[in-house]
Amino acid sequence: MKNVVPIKWVLARMYESDIVIVDCRFQLGKPDAGREAYTESHIPGAVYLDLEKDLSAPVELDGHGGRHPLPDAAVLADRLSKVGISNETRVVAYDDQGGAMASRLWWLMKYLGHEQVYVMDGGFTAWKNAGCPVSAEQKVLIPARFLATVQHNMLVEVDEVRESLGTGRFVLVDSREAPRYRGEAEPIDRVAGHIPGARNFFWAEGRGPDGTWKSAAEQAARFEGLARSQDDEIVVYCGSGVTACPNVLALGEAGFSRVKLYAGSWSDWISYAGNPIAVGEEEEPKDV
Repeated sequence: MKNVVPIKWVLARMYESDIVIVDCRFQLGKPDAGREAYTESHIPGAVYLDLEKDLSAPVELDGHGGRHPLPDAAVLADRLSKVGISNETRVVAYDDQGGAMASRLWWLMKYLGHEQVYVMDGGFTAWKNAGCPVSAEQKVLIPARFLATVQHNMLVEVDEVRESLGTGRFVLVDSREAPRYRGEAEPIDRVAGHIPGARNFFWAEGRGPDGTWKSAAEQAARFEGLARSQDDEIVVYCGSGVTACPNVLALGEAGFSRVKLYAGSWSDWISYAGNPIAVGEEEEPKDV
């Protein structure tokens, strides 16, 4: 089963007893906008999970961990339980931000050992435009029991990234827009640039002109030449560990089997004074 499912797939299964649909809409800089949009209209039966209140831990005062630190596994498992998600539940996530926020939940569920989680293609606007039902009624939540089995191999920490520089251990992928990667502009974080050696693949380029996710073949073509083998270890980061997640998903669709997330990402990297910073483009590695 693929990780991205079409609207028709969701429409056909939305009332099945083992399905929980999660609205993940969120706008950076407008922290209440997603919840307000959900309250106004959502897929019938959907529950809401907030990027900053549910899918992230509080920001550390020293800046370590980045702008959206990973939530504690036990805390997140308890939150999932309270909205009716068990280990047997099929979870469908959607947003209206190109799949970025839904992919964060997708990655977190995988990280907690849950395989049956999917991102709905197109998002909420596409759902409405297709004439599918919407509702303002909020589901009565019946708690379930979710037990986490944390997959530590999906994650790398700052010291691992630092120690890997220049060794070829990881293939680094920066998921931000090119001007931020090159250090020409930085509207969010206090320092511009990228981790030395990282290649730039803007996360939104994983979608086609119509806003839907590219096929597995198109994703493979997008990442052609990134690594010598699909078994190479790839570490993906962005600004705060959110928009890296759609690239993690896309790399998996493209056939790469060892893809990890640097969750703290750029905002964590620059919180350590000694970490090196690069600007401009990186030369593509040459085959030896």
